[in-house]
Amino acid sequence: MQLDPRTLYRLPWSLTDNVIAWLEPTAKCNLACEGCYRKNVEEHKPLEEIGKDLDTFAKYRKFDGVSIAGGDPLTHPQVVDIVKLVASRGYKPVLNTNGLALDEKLLRDLKNSGLVGLTFHIDSKQGRPGWKDKTEQEMNELRLHFAEMAHRVGGLSCAFNATVYEDTLQYVPELVQWAQDHIEMVHVMVFIAYRDAVLDGEFDYYAGGKRIDPKPLVYAVPVKEQRDDITSREVVAKIRERFPDFAPAAYLGGTEDPDSFKWLMAGRIGTRERISGYVGPRMMEAVQTLHHLFTGRYLAYAKPGMLGMGRSTMLAASAVDPGARKAFWNWLKWVAQKPARVFDRQHFQSVMFIQPIDILPDGRQNMCDGCPDITVHDGELVWSCRLEERLNFGGFVRTVPKAPPLAVVQRPEARS
Repeated sequence: MQLDPRTLYRLPWSLTDNVIAWLEPTAKCNLACEGCYRKNVEEHKPLEEIGKDLDTFAKYRKFDGVSIAGGDPLTHPQVVDIVKLVASRGYKPVLNTNGLALDEKLLRDLKNSGLVGLTFHIDSKQGRPGWKDKTEQEMNELRLHFAEMAHRVGGLSCAFNATVYEDTLQYVPELVQWAQDHIEMVHVMVFIAYRDAVLDGEFDYYAGGKRIDPKPLVYAVPVKEQRDDITSREVVAKIRERFPDFAPAAYLGGTEDPDSFKWLMAGRIGTRERISGYVGPRMMEAVQTLHHLFTGRYLAYAKPGMLGMGRSTMLAASAVDPGARKAFWNWLKWVAQKPARVFDRQHFQSVMFIQPIDILPDGRQNMCDGCPDITVHDGELVWSCRLEERLNFGGFVRTVPKAPPLAVVQRPEARS
């Protein structure tokens, strides 16, 4: 199976009409992750400033949910009030956290304040106390701890992020299997390709008209020690080695490369025991279009109760979506083999891929076209993954290919 943008649904998200807003109430974090793009500093925004950030979002962008990030938002002393503030404005608050400061009591307080979901960032290169030198498979024990906590509290969307490095790419199928093994409480699995800025690489860096030293950027590395160009296609190909039927259905392209998949999304329906199938582009389009038609917003997070209605979803979507229709027939054949399976609840689960900035050979920067993770800085909407460039240099950094050394041309000696 090939990935062709023309056969998938281009998600309709844009700068001004999107699914989420990316709110950063703090720059402080209690972990140091290898793939992080924010400098860890003791800076918490007061509630008044957070409210102004929400005002800026509301002025420039339609959105359904608010990803409360950072830093780690659980380090903010008023995180419960932040969730309450977001919910009071009619948006869905979702915490993006490493979970280190989370316990069940705090999670219940957050839910009572309006929290609708969590996205946990957990991978093997975080230097997490008690989990150092653990493999990605061993980190599943920690993932399950948080998934079960969210499940006990109930009614919360539960997602997991993992940064994909050159040496952890091989383990992605294991995480996809783990997500299936807990499909009733893990609703989304996200894989983010690792990126960095190489100081001694093939590009020079400029801000405005001046050449700059990008060393202050937290994602600047002295020399290239590992791949920083992993693509969504590669991750999908690795998954298909184990799950040949794995089929993405929707995407966001790149600002410079129309053949790139910057955000790529697959939706599957099934149980722990068996995946019935993968929904196709038509269902993705129907869900986003209908939600926008009736609410004026694109859908960010569905309630767990809705995601547990897989049979109804397959049946309803079969009218327009071949993928859902195939999944429904697979389910019927499976039930025919053992009729008691008709009572097994079918769950919908998303598997997503994010391919951050790509630097093209000519220095152009291929960003996410319609990126959801836009934040606020000085009253403007900016890419959250490159906010450090604005903070350090007053603007976004440009990349220019290094010029080859000038050749020394010797003049021929005059003939006698």
